[in-house]
Amino acid sequence: MTASPTYTERLGVPLRWWVQGTMLVATLWLAVVVAVPGPAAWVVTAIALAGLFGGLWSYGNPRISVDGATFRAGRAHIAAGYVGAATALDADQTRRTAGREADARAYLMLRPYLKRAVRVEILDPADPTPYWLVSSRRPEELARALTALGQSVRG
Repeated sequence: MTASPTYTERLGVPLRWWVQGTMLVATLWLAVVVAVPGPAAWVVTAIALAGLFGGLWSYGNPRISVDGATFRAGRAHIAAGYVGAATALDADQTRRTAGREADARAYLMLRPYLKRAVRVEILDPADPTPYWLVSSRRPEELARALTALGQSVRG
């Protein structure tokens, strides 16, 4: 039986990406409608719009959740017993941790429109991944949920 999540978040893309993408497709329509017959332009535009919406929805679909037994970040998940210290990072710390201070073995789930993240130490000796770096809109809340998850197992 799975416990109810103590934390959940979807990393959806911001509204401005949807607006800018729609404007890009409108520009495509304008360029195509003068070059080909009207129905063909609408078909090309519909396909481009469907591709845009599918791509943005897919890119913003990852979920982060913490329940009584597991931490999930997108497709990756780890049992509570292997979750170590969780640290909420500000924008500068996130940039450094994902950049020059990064470990190539780390699991990264970063989104460019989210400037803050949480670094989660991994305690599994069989796992070569030293930590996860996960983008979040509410990193302090996620770090508290992960700390509580680790304490519930070791406590």
